[in-house]
Amino acid sequence: MHKRSTHIKLNKHYLLVMLLSLMLFADVAKAQKATWIWYPGDYEVWLSNRMQNRRTERGAFFPPFWKLDSHYVLVDFHKDFTLANPETVELAVEGQYNVKLDGKALAGYPKNIHVPAGRHRLSLKVYNQAAAPAIFVKGQQLVSDTSWLVTYEDKEWIDESGKTSDVSATKYVNAGNWNFDSADKIPSAFRLPTEEHKPAKTERKEHAILVDFGKETFGYAKLIGLKGKGNVKFCYGESKEEALATATCELLDSINIDQPQKADYTMEGSRAFRYINILFDDNVSVDNISMLYEYSPVEQRGSFRCSDEQVNKIWDVSAYTLHLNTREFFIDGIKRDRWIWSGDAYQSYLMNYYLYFDSPTVTRTLYALRGKDAVTSHINTIMDYTFYWFMGIYDYYQYTGDKSFIKQMYPRMQSLMSYCLQRRDKNGLMEGLPGDWVFIDWADKLSKKGEVSFEQLLLCRSLETMALCANIMDDKTGNEQYKKLATELKSNIFDLYWNKDKHAFVHSLVDGKQSDNVTRYTNMFSIFFNYLNASQQLEVKKYVLLNDKIQKITTPYMRFYELEALCAMGEQSYVLKEMKDYWGGMLNLGATSFWEEYDPSKIGADHYAMYGRPFGKSLCHAWGASPIYLLGKYYLGVKPTAPGYQQYIIEPKLGDLQWMEGSVPTTNGDIKVSCSTKQIKVSSDTGTGLLRFTSTSKPVCKEGEITAKGNGTYELTIQKQKQYTINYSAKK
Repeated sequence: MHKRSTHIKLNKHYLLVMLLSLMLFADVAKAQKATWIWYPGDYEVWLSNRMQNRRTERGAFFPPFWKLDSHYVLVDFHKDFTLANPETVELAVEGQYNVKLDGKALAGYPKNIHVPAGRHRLSLKVYNQAAAPAIFVKGQQLVSDTSWLVTYEDKEWIDESGKTSDVSATKYVNAGNWNFDSADKIPSAFRLPTEEHKPAKTERKEHAILVDFGKETFGYAKLIGLKGKGNVKFCYGESKEEALATATCELLDSINIDQPQKADYTMEGSRAFRYINILFDDNVSVDNISMLYEYSPVEQRGSFRCSDEQVNKIWDVSAYTLHLNTREFFIDGIKRDRWIWSGDAYQSYLMNYYLYFDSPTVTRTLYALRGKDAVTSHINTIMDYTFYWFMGIYDYYQYTGDKSFIKQMYPRMQSLMSYCLQRRDKNGLMEGLPGDWVFIDWADKLSKKGEVSFEQLLLCRSLETMALCANIMDDKTGNEQYKKLATELKSNIFDLYWNKDKHAFVHSLVDGKQSDNVTRYTNMFSIFFNYLNASQQLEVKKYVLLNDKIQKITTPYMRFYELEALCAMGEQSYVLKEMKDYWGGMLNLGATSFWEEYDPSKIGADHYAMYGRPFGKSLCHAWGASPIYLLGKYYLGVKPTAPGYQQYIIEPKLGDLQWMEGSVPTTNGDIKVSCSTKQIKVSSDTGTGLLRFTSTSKPVCKEGEITAKGNGTYELTIQKQKQYTINYSAKK
């Protein structure tokens, strides 16, 4: 008995030692994941400046329209830590720097430092005018990560006793990072990867080669076997007509060569094109043309397939369109602007949640758009684009549950909202002031005069975002303030803009009076913002969204929201037809990516014209990819109901499809849905879900208990890591 007891005690001791060893090993392994860090948002601002100033127009530099901020050039990094054992720590730094251990400066520019066991503070102060100051620290346990504190205003001095004092007023924040996880993976050297692609077709003429890469693409033109002395001109085209229009094509490059021996030549600037028309002098010869396709290595996790092959094609081309416009950041279009426009980016975030769920591209874009304090203008100079920025943060938190990003961004949200609130007029409403661009949409005869209802609606949602984030930050005063402002503004929107006779919100107030005009914008947004009651929704649907007398929308940008509003009211059958007509119409014209604008009444090369230029239109625009979002959220029916998909709902709607299947990515795995007229299958890697569906017969599920909710509606709780099969009869 005594021996057995001792044996049990020894086993317990052995297990405890093993457990502690495993925990220590896990901590060490975790600690080895060092990453380059910087002042949060600074690298993103620097990288966006570099990217947005690559735009050219027929070989000329074309800078952005708005103020560009810069990174802080001098940043202090520090970390308080305790080491159980001494260790040698590797240092890598972008910029000039000094190092202090426990307040004592080390000589020179050390690459490695020895740190004894015990409690310490390691500090690095870095200056870099050319790129964002950044550091990489790697030891066995001490590493650079987002737990480090950084500041751009280190208020440190020597007091009368000769001791160094840190002033509490110094604004320390947690460091920012991305995925630069080795000392030689320097942030400022980042480039998107490339791969060589050959043209699908080549046409040769005297002193000219026209190549067709088969579809819209992006990258660097490459001349193979280039020889001679003279000029080579590149006329790029998203269409064949554009590439051949040497006097009016949007993108043009020209180089002079003096090359006696054959060699390959790759252009320095990346361009968008399907066709390239290469023209060269008599003394120049070229064997072949290829390209280096440049891409963002994001993983496509979302999927969709259904019984309608045209819809499948629409989803595929939408996915390709978004991928082309997913670069270092989410940009508007790859040919013309290549800039970060907040309205365009907001839609890309939403599509991203159903295709990639790539959070870093979202946060990088939000950082880049916001820039730095002090605020002197609206984002992109556009009032509505400022509000889309707030809304992007609201949605980001709902989809990801990432509180750390909210905490980093909250002070910038406060200062931007303060700027907006200070620009309200005497009625407490937003009205365009000198320097403001009230955009809304590209539409003929769309008045921007007065206090436009759409801007007030977006401000209201932005104030709700502020209240949500204030609550996350435990800012009770801010939460109450923003919530009160949002409630008051929502009430004013209904009092001032709702017209009972028109059964809708009017477009604007001019001199305190309602305009006669009713547009779709405010009315459709109010539906998926859930601002309308059931009766008002039906009125808006009948008198606005399904009313051909109301000015129609021709851009995919606002078709996105119009179709979302209709889907939110259960009009999936109608939306499916609209999707096939609109996006299918572009496919019928040979589109390989979706356009900035599509008007089916135009013919021939007129489809390519915009902004008064024959080829001004972008034929690959991010906002053209909205079917990804619509099919994922409103057909597969998957959306979070608690931050980060802790809870979610699945409401599949076939909308005249016979069957559909797909997956929706989340932070912790995928949610998979398969639905036909007789059977639904679902499985999930995350959270707790609620499947809601309608059936004309009593449904059956062996894996869970179905609850009848009345009127042919049923619900089933979905647990993660479990598959469910429901046999039912879909309503016709």
